[in-house]
Amino acid sequence: MNRKQLANAIRALSMDGVQKANSGHPGAPMGMADIAEVLWRDHLNHNPKNPNWTNRDRFILSNGHSSMLLYSLLHLTGYNLSIEDLKNFRQLHSKTPGHPEYGYAPGIETTTGPLGQGMTNAVGMAIAERALASQFNQSGYDIVDHFTYTFMGDGCLMEGISHEACSLAGTLGLGKLIAFWDDNGISIDGEVEGWFSDDTPKRFEAYGWHVIPEVDGHDPKAINTAIEAAKAESGKPTLICCKTIIGFGSPNKSGSHDCHGAPLGQDEITATREFLGWNYGPFEIPPEIYAEWDAKEVGIAKERAWDEKFASYAAAYPELAAEFKRRVNGELPVEWEVTTSAIIADLQANPINIASRKASQNALEAFGKMLPEFMGGSADLAPSNLTMWSGSNSLNKKDFSGNYIHYGVREFAMTAIMNGIALHGGFVPYGATFLVFMEYARNAMRMAALMKVQNIQVYTHDSIGLGEDGPTHQPVEQMASLRMTPNMSTWRPCDQVESAVAWKYAIERKDGPTALICSRQNLTQQERGAEQVSNITKGGYVLKDCAGKPDLIFIATGSEVELAVEAAVKLTEDDTLVRVVSMPSTDVFDAQDKSYRDSVLPSDVTARVAIEAGIADYWYKYVGLNGRIVGMTSFGESAPAGELFRLFGFSIENVVKVAKEVLTK
Repeated sequence: MNRKQLANAIRALSMDGVQKANSGHPGAPMGMADIAEVLWRDHLNHNPKNPNWTNRDRFILSNGHSSMLLYSLLHLTGYNLSIEDLKNFRQLHSKTPGHPEYGYAPGIETTTGPLGQGMTNAVGMAIAERALASQFNQSGYDIVDHFTYTFMGDGCLMEGISHEACSLAGTLGLGKLIAFWDDNGISIDGEVEGWFSDDTPKRFEAYGWHVIPEVDGHDPKAINTAIEAAKAESGKPTLICCKTIIGFGSPNKSGSHDCHGAPLGQDEITATREFLGWNYGPFEIPPEIYAEWDAKEVGIAKERAWDEKFASYAAAYPELAAEFKRRVNGELPVEWEVTTSAIIADLQANPINIASRKASQNALEAFGKMLPEFMGGSADLAPSNLTMWSGSNSLNKKDFSGNYIHYGVREFAMTAIMNGIALHGGFVPYGATFLVFMEYARNAMRMAALMKVQNIQVYTHDSIGLGEDGPTHQPVEQMASLRMTPNMSTWRPCDQVESAVAWKYAIERKDGPTALICSRQNLTQQERGAEQVSNITKGGYVLKDCAGKPDLIFIATGSEVELAVEAAVKLTEDDTLVRVVSMPSTDVFDAQDKSYRDSVLPSDVTARVAIEAGIADYWYKYVGLNGRIVGMTSFGESAPAGELFRLFGFSIENVVKVAKEVLTK
């Protein structure tokens, strides 16, 4: 069978899918078809009958706009993606949305589209593969042994995240990461030489990558030789620079941005079929080409061979094998619930006043002993974020058996790498930075929420309370931004007990990311009964109550809970009946049934004041338009924390004043 015809099957399906949808990107799939044919047919270890086989190679299409390339590959090789699914490209509720979306079709390893993030996910997967191998492989039993391949375009390399991620990948020596650069010189605006003139091979060599330059992306032999050389280099990640023609095969639009993001048009598709010698109708693939592409039988055999190896491994190392299964299945240890509940009860019984960032570290210390799957990290702020605990061991190029990554000042890459680690499986990733710098990484957290993957971020220095560093470092709007992101869970605990509960929740949550918002300053531990401790898990609960129906309800989070309690005590001196609600997680509270929510915030008590050193407007959904908010309506200032809290109204006197104003309305 002519290899060019096998690649032409990708080209035909891609241009037909885009044409039928009347939108999409045919250029990159047509340009990268030859590379994909060689990689998927001669090198990729996968099983279409079991897309979740643990030891499969991972393939990431970072330039996700070229999604028809991936859909064509999955269909041709035998995944459960039918020709009807391809005809339904970009249509509502289809398995083939405009960009690849994790969970929609089998074989999609991650959601891509925001350029640069897919290749960064691939870095995370390569880290996870090597770390898992270091922790579980034994002599003669390489049960974790697979490659991570990623396709990326000029746009991916222009994005700043590519510099962050590829620099770290080179530093860590990720030898099983192989990236293909689609060097076609075209982006949406036209020829990239006017805005992208980097010497990309030298750039990657400077990162410590193995670089294979000037590969003809339309010559199967040259492509195969490059892949073989990349696989042979075990100490460095490899960049294969593939010179391609965007829209290859289109007589009038190839090599031009005209075919980047629009259908070719029926006349041009007819001309392309003639140029390629593709004598078949739309979405028509002859049986002999299907037969050459079909990877089911080979995939089943590869997985069966691995199963046999793992069975021998389990016989020789039964405890390791059981632990491996637990971790790749995302299961928590059997003692988890009993032990963590006892830890939280002990914290309540032994109060200490500490910053919630320190309480977070204490939770890591307590829970980490049970969780060898922890893979921690920080964006060069470990001493401030307090994300290292006594069991933390750092990864480095020579030793990957540890559980902590020094990401450097790379907040965006850190977060997207963690998405890749989570998607790979076998680890519970957590990272950290200052809350204000979550802005650098926000889109990667959004992707975690969109994909419903576990990504735990410790965001410390949570308010104007960090003081003298000033408004550049004082977060104001960030908590509201996180809370308004669908499927994001955001916690701002008020003491060590709420901090431990928040960590427990984040570890147990497998269907989305969690942001843990922590203070720099010490917080007073609050008194609670057993029922109140239990209700922390509901996101909001009555911390301090009154006899009878309250006249006023305070709602507070984090460092402002203490302020609410103190203001409530002051108001009771005037016989005002006050309830204090601590609401560490608004999203978790909102998910409770109506009866519970009404029991905490009864609708007939309209005198409400919310207190939080973050943007004020968010809280109107809880206090109503007639309630009041003691919050931020501007950026902060540079001054000691105590002075700032007084300046912006976070004092007992001002909270009492605001409460009385609400009561007299």
